[in-house]
Amino acid sequence: QVRLEESGGGLVQAGGSLRLRCAASGGIFSNVAMGWFRQAPGKERDLVAGINWSGASTYYVDSVKGRFTISRDNVASTVDLQMNSLKPEDTAVYFCAKGRDLFDITRREDYDYWGQGTQVTVSS
Repeated sequence: QVRLEESGGGLVQAGGSLRLRCAASGGIFSNVAMGWFRQAPGKERDLVAGINWSGASTYYVDSVKGRFTISRDNVASTVDLQMNSLKPEDTAVYFCAKGRDLFDITRREDYDYWGQGTQVTVSS
């Protein structure tokens, strides 16, 4: 049984930084792509960033390009999201997600399992 546990969320002022971490267990972590989604109140859960099985390929939604960085450690079975220059519109619950295969990372449909999420709040 795959388990994804997010941590690192919190309250930060605009312009600040947070680093989210997702710890995976119960599966072969290095055999799948991973991603981060976010969901603001009253909105859909949207893909923010994705990373393929090796870490060689990444994807970012336009609104976070240049500010967020996704990375993974296949030995530790973790995937991180470094978030810099945070804006109030980044406020959301952030979810770690497991990919369906090794490579596909750019669509919501490429992921099939999510963690419980961690709250990120950016104050203006």
